[in-house]
Amino acid sequence: MTDEQTKGASAMTDKITINGVDYVPANSKPAGNRAVVVVDRGWIFAGDVTRENSRIVLTNALHVFKWESVGFAGMIADPKKAKADLRPIADVDMPAGAEVFCVPVKGDWGL
Repeated sequence: MTDEQTKGASAMTDKITINGVDYVPANSKPAGNRAVVVVDRGWIFAGDVTRENSRIVLTNALHVFKWESVGFAGMIADPKKAKADLRPIADVDMPAGAEVFCVPVKGDWGL
């Protein structure tokens, strides 16, 4: 190994960069409580999630109205690139049973 390779090997990180794109382990999870929440009847919201008393409350909420040119995973990865139409709304309070699934996202997602 060269000295530069040795330095890189000793400085372990949880991400690698290839062609300017950062990659992280599949099991890594964004810190914080922001998430995109898909609920019954096709509604999709994003916000800071609190779960209490069989309720889900989203603050700093957004309605994910639509997006273009990519699938759901692409919209989660980069809402701007996906041309997502994110509409700020009042806090959302829903029964926990309405949740279909939830995807944790970075704390500034959609803001």
